[in-house]
Amino acid sequence: KRNFKIHTIAFYNVENLFDTINDINKNDEASPIMEIKFNRSEIYKKKVKNMASVIADIGSDLVNKSPSIVGLSEVENRNVIEDLLNNKHLLNKNYDIVHYDSPDERGIDVGLIYNKDVFKVNSTKSHELIIYDNKSSKRNYTRDQLVVSGLLDNELIHVIVNHWPSRSGGEERSRAGRMAAAELNKKIIDSLQNKYKNAKIITMGDFNDDPHDDSMKKILNAKKYIEDVKTNGIYNPMEVILS
Repeated sequence: KRNFKIHTIAFYNVENLFDTINDINKNDEASPIMEIKFNRSEIYKKKVKNMASVIADIGSDLVNKSPSIVGLSEVENRNVIEDLLNNKHLLNKNYDIVHYDSPDERGIDVGLIYNKDVFKVNSTKSHELIIYDNKSSKRNYTRDQLVVSGLLDNELIHVIVNHWPSRSGGEERSRAGRMAAAELNKKIIDSLQNKYKNAKIITMGDFNDDPHDDSMKKILNAKKYIEDVKTNGIYNPMEVILS
């Protein structure tokens, strides 16, 4: 009989989690919080509290504890993640942070929080996605892809946190950016699989594409059903959930 533990590994888009400080190095004036004229601090604190409460409850109906690992997108900086972790809902969960500033033109990053009791980080790396506008040939500055490798209950896993280019301007016009993001994601996955035999990889995030789109099917070759996944293949459980 096999013994095993269940861990919750989640992803959460925190929807423009910006603080109330005007960072001259980031385009945070475009943030909804900076457009509010009054009570910014109170509104920000309420948002942080609500999101911390949600994060604390993810998976608790199944495992009766908060997630072991959570990938995040649309965070302005490390400070806002710290604010999440310092909220009463997460304060005593022993979470730590992995975060890199990305060159995104909206000033948003991806990040990861993890329970230090069960996950020990071995290495982290931020992979820059370099893409260009089809018409102007100017670079589109977007989010990096974050890779965190470590031991989950002494078992090596690799987590990739994504936030691919949006569909702004239309799905067709913006498709090339997501295809490029998928190519980068596949390159990262291939590299991990070449380095580690039977690598256990979780790629998560806001992909701004559906499971049936070319980025998922043609580039990642993700499968709808787990029985169709071959060695080093990718299983996408979202395809069944969303079908």
